[in-house]
Parts: sequence; structure tokens; C-alpha cells
Amino acid sequence: MIEAIEKNLQRGISLLKTISNKQYTDASVAPYYSSIGCHMRHILDVFTCVFDGLEQNNIYLNKRNRDKSSELEISLGLQYFDRTLKELHQIKKDDLKKIVQVQDDMGLGVESVAYTLGAILMQAHSHTIHHFASIGYIIYQLGIELPDTDFGFNPTTPKK
Repeated sequence: MIEAIEKNLQRGISLLKTISNKQYTDASVAPYYSSIGCHMRHILDVFTCVFDGLEQNNIYLNKRNRDKSSELEISLGLQYFDRTLKELHQIKKDDLKKIVQVQDDMGLGVESVAYTLGAILMQAHSHTIHHFASIGYIIYQLGIELPDTDFGFNPTTPKK
């Protein structure tokens, strides 16, 4: 699981290494007008929520950093990816069975559910793929080439 998550996050790093800061921060694409950097920061914020909540076994998904600087500078975005990968590598296979409380605001208030650490990491991984697909749309609209043909696709998506 850790290897699959890392492989997917590496796709984000590869993209950041091939685009300009102007492309990273461009929020001109309709309908949401969000930038590649905004999506990348959001993806990594979710992982940070997981890592920050591990010590207390209480992960609150709405307590995101939302540090704008990492969405405005590619170099800071890359540093955020590095920190995320370092935290990810601290997790051992046996840790994935650990029970944690996951809290999130569902729109009508905060709900709390028991997960395994593996389950919340799986959710964060799927969330990453979802946002990579949105980034793929932005990339297409900006005329940027995808870093690889699997960027933003779930591994179970049938190939044509």
C-alpha cells in the first residue's frame, strides 16, 4: 500500500518538475478556477491531517493546514511532497491495522468513525487520484503535456 501511494505521489512530483511556476499558479480554467498548485496543496493537506492525528489516534480531516505558500511556489510544493513522503515512509506494514478515529464535517456537523490507518490512507490515495484527474483537465486546457499516460487514472480503470 505504501509503495502504491508513493508511486502515485511521485506522479505529482514529476508534473511539478516539468511545468513553470506560472502554469502551477494559473487559476484561469473554468468552471472552478483553481490552480494545479491549489489541488496539490489540498491533496497533501489531507495526508498531513492523517499524519498529524496518528499520535492521538484522532484524525480530523477538516483541520487542514491550507498553507497558501505551497500552492504559489513550485519549490515549496516540492518540499511539501518531500515532507509527505518522509512521513509516509515512517509507517510500517503492521501500523496499517491500527484503529484510528477519523472525524470530518459532513456539512451537517462533525461525524466520527473508526477506521484502520490503512483505510484512511486508502481514502487519501483515492482522493489524490480524484484531484489528479481534475489537474489533468487543467493541464489539458492549458496545453501542457501529461507527465505520464496514467496521471489521474485509477489503476483499475480499463485501458481502451
